[in-house]
Amino acid sequence: MTGKSRVVPHPPRRIPVLGDLLTMHVPDTAEWGWKDADTFGPIYERKYVNLRVTYVSGPDLVAEVNDDTSWDKFLGVPLQDLRSIAGDGLFTAETTEPNWAAAHAVLAPAFTQSAMRTYHGVITDTVDRLVQYWREQGPDTWLNVAPDMNNMALEVIGRVAFGYDFDSFARAEPHVMVASLLRSMKYVNRAAYSFPAAEATVFRKQREQHRRDVATIHRFIDDIVATRKSAVHDSDRRDLLDLMLDTTDPATGQRLSDQNIRDQILTFLLAGQETSAGVLAFALHYLSTRPEVADRVRDEIAEVCGSGPIEFEQVGKLRYLRKVVDETLRLWPVAPGYFRKAKHDTMIGGQYPFDAGEWVFVVLLKLHRDPSWGPDAETFDPDRWNRDRVPKNLAAVYKPFGTGMRACIGRQFAYHEIVLTLATVLRTFELEPEPGYELVVEESVSIKPGGLRIKVR
Repeated sequence: MTGKSRVVPHPPRRIPVLGDLLTMHVPDTAEWGWKDADTFGPIYERKYVNLRVTYVSGPDLVAEVNDDTSWDKFLGVPLQDLRSIAGDGLFTAETTEPNWAAAHAVLAPAFTQSAMRTYHGVITDTVDRLVQYWREQGPDTWLNVAPDMNNMALEVIGRVAFGYDFDSFARAEPHVMVASLLRSMKYVNRAAYSFPAAEATVFRKQREQHRRDVATIHRFIDDIVATRKSAVHDSDRRDLLDLMLDTTDPATGQRLSDQNIRDQILTFLLAGQETSAGVLAFALHYLSTRPEVADRVRDEIAEVCGSGPIEFEQVGKLRYLRKVVDETLRLWPVAPGYFRKAKHDTMIGGQYPFDAGEWVFVVLLKLHRDPSWGPDAETFDPDRWNRDRVPKNLAAVYKPFGTGMRACIGRQFAYHEIVLTLATVLRTFELEPEPGYELVVEESVSIKPGGLRIKVR
């Protein structure tokens, strides 16, 4: 059997040549993939002209494509187009590219326990800026949660990665590099589902703006790297940029090139900012609409942290708040899926053949709602993470940070940042949800709540 003989469910009324093109949903591809999985089952496909896209969401099938001996990460849409911004950074590199292995080896020490301890003060200071900004808005102001969380995460990454303060909470308009980055990400997400002829005509102005934005972004980061290299070394400072400039790849003895350092910084800006901001925004939605959950978190904070500053060691002891974060990530994994590519001819489920190089998309929004989570899998319930309720196959049905050797290197950093931010906000404010608001999910490279507003007092 070969991939051509593979037979899986697909939408009805498939059109010759065009396939399922007329039922394609570009604005909401993540939610659409989840709804189709509800309809067609744990494996299905869509065909667009000559392109076959296979979607997998059943735990057993996902476990098979997560096997690194037969499958590997694949740069699907729109990750391929993100390379125009971040090159072969950790998130956008193929596993076989030498820069991925070199950067992974160099940067791994940046996410050890001892390294994480050095970032705690920076994160604390940045959250305090957010709190002060919200105080200044007053209790009658509806706060736009998602943009504020993006600013919060941007400041953390900027300061931790390369010692730069974007001053986001004091600016009337976003920093020019940030504005360029946001425009580029929106362009990449839309253009990924377009055609070259359309980009050269209908969207020509947008394409040209994207190229100018990428040049602005690269110039900004290159200037930071050049300035740091020419500066007198500060032994007290040890951010990610210092680490990349001073550390050699143990396998080759070589340092990362300036271009690769730029790609890694942009990877952290893209992946680190978007993901942390999205989780924070979704979590604040649930905490504002479920005051009983917020009160339990406040009780835990009071018991663990008292009234003083939240210390590094205390963050890991906020176990109920961690359950809130895990439950948020279960329902809304901000990277709502990932691609896997067959390394060689193989078969999954005992009946679905794949040729070497063929790929699938893992639908996390469906996997994370698998029946093993219980009959109420659609409901937000942090107690679902109690030991007596966690699914026995947890490792197979919970993958918000990816899988295997290509799983997110910054996972523990993200957890620390998110838990510390939520703890600081909840011990400072009561949250008021906007009456009548229903959760709307906006998609770009990641997902986040659309139009979410709260008041704080």
